Amino acid sequence: MKKILVPTDFSVNAKHALHVAATIAAKSHARLAILHTNTAIAYAPVLPEYEFAGMYNMKDYYDMAADEFRHLKQELITEPKFAKVEIDTRIEEGLLHSSIRRVTEEDGADLIVMGTKGATGALEFFVGSNTEKVIRTAPCPVLAVPENSGEFNPKTVVLASTLDKDQEHAFRYLAEWQKYWHFKVKVLYLNNPKAFSSKKQIDEASATFAERTGLQKVSTFININTFNEESTILDFARQEEADLIVMATHQRKGVTHLLFGSVVENTANHSSIPVLSVPVR
Repeated sequence: MKKILVPTDFSVNAKHALHVAATIAAKSHARLAILHTNTAIAYAPVLPEYEFAGMYNMKDYYDMAADEFRHLKQELITEPKFAKVEIDTRIEEGLLHSSIRRVTEEDGADLIVMGTKGATGALEFFVGSNTEKVIRTAPCPVLAVPENSGEFNPKTVVLASTLDKDQEHAFRYLAEWQKYWHFKVKVLYLNNPKAFSSKKQIDEASATFAERTGLQKVSTFININTFNEESTILDFARQEEADLIVMATHQRKGVTHLLFGSVVENTANHSSIPVLSVPVR
């Protein structure tokens, strides 16, 4: 891992996500890139003859952002464990998820870490959360960090998987993390009736993925609830006292996403512990 991108709106929640990202950067010797996006500019009228109601002085806005960046960096480097972490800052304009994707591609970021408060009810159905949109469009893994998730030091990780061939990348990515945190992995098999006919086959498939990718300390469990996989994953994570949930994502878009949604996005939106989504290759 060489670079970690951390979007921030300078909120308490975003600062917590930054602290988690800095913890990962210090462990992996990665560079930290903090991104702030001025989303207000995206909603300003295109026609110059119409004054944007409530438009503030943009110089004051960017001066404020520069001050916030200085404070964030100062807070981090005063902690001894972050003293050697290299930090870049950047301001963009536009829609948040589009800005994050563009910067990720331009800078070659290996991971996005962002805070999430989730969305519920009608807001979730019609709009969703910013984190959901980033998970759906990001070209690299995304770590969604709930605001009250505490220090990041995973000891038990739930890897929820259908054990299809395209899921191997999530096993491989998690094996890289296991070099820094020697956590146990609880593979939760998400029931796919067409794939396996017995527990033995499921155990063998999970063991094969682990052996190929170098993932250690793996045990496998089976989910028989095919109606609400999100709740099953969250309940299982609580039962196992997990510190992190990991899932591969197909990043469904358009009508497919509208009809079927995303278990990964829903889980990240409602989890009380961090959720790492890994795009299927």
